[in-house]
Amino acid sequence: MKRSVSRWMIAPLLLLAAAFSTIAATPVAAPKPAATRAAPVPLLWKVTGAGDARVYLLGSFHLLRPEDYPLAAEAENAFDAAQRVVFELSAQDMESPELAGRMVQAAMRTDGSELRRDLGDATWARLQDYATKNPLPLAQMQGLKPWFVGLSISIAQMQKMGLDPALGLDKHFMDRAAKAGKPILGLETIDTQIGVLAGMSIAEQRQMVEEALEQSDKGDAEIRALHDAWRRGDDVLMWNRMAVDMKRQYPQLYQRINSDRNDAWLPKLEPHLQAGQGGTLVVVGALHLLGSDGVVEKLKAKGYKVERVRAKR
Repeated sequence: MKRSVSRWMIAPLLLLAAAFSTIAATPVAAPKPAATRAAPVPLLWKVTGAGDARVYLLGSFHLLRPEDYPLAAEAENAFDAAQRVVFELSAQDMESPELAGRMVQAAMRTDGSELRRDLGDATWARLQDYATKNPLPLAQMQGLKPWFVGLSISIAQMQKMGLDPALGLDKHFMDRAAKAGKPILGLETIDTQIGVLAGMSIAEQRQMVEEALEQSDKGDAEIRALHDAWRRGDDVLMWNRMAVDMKRQYPQLYQRINSDRNDAWLPKLEPHLQAGQGGTLVVVGALHLLGSDGVVEKLKAKGYKVERVRAKR
């Protein structure tokens, strides 16, 4: 059975959800925090560089719930030890009023055709049925590309579960860094991240819509499993569920959304491992840190000492 394209997009691309959700989904009130729930086990690694240089790599889930806080002490300690914080996008890009508009512009159809053409009759009928039961403005989306529609559905479903982009790990540490006056840096630009979505083939985009609809029918079990795995710090399960089948079945898509971006990040991370740099916290989608193509293994291959930071209990 093929894994879901929409699920694969969760970790590497939903950093854009904070802006995207304001134009594509209806916010849903999140549940109240559970008083006795343990803090999430962080997907956290320490990379030792020259002299005093240390880079802390923290795997993010871009939409979270109130009960996912407070974080474990290890994650907060990494922030305290950092002179700067690095994200996939800079604070300037994440807060740019142009971000949502740029996404819509990239999703606009320019050949005069309509969305229905790319989906086919069967998928179009399923999408119509979904739109009658959910707040999806299908008539307004006829002039948009399938990837936008698929991502709209996926984010709406996550919000129904109480997962909120305003509570994502990136947003948490971006706000903390701003309050603490720590420099905030980005590894990519808005165009880089949008380009990953816009670069999907029509077949990939169609499958993204089909499986977002299927996932909606199944009651969000897959998203819940990924969120639970993130909370447990289960890097093996997250890798197996998000990457293994994708790498085998869709190698070009996997290369575009994961490997190529990881490779592009390395020369931007290595300067922070030079003597005199002190501590740097890097907060990126968890998938980017995992597996043989992940940033963790790529830095190990360059000779750096990389170790998982685990709770001392």
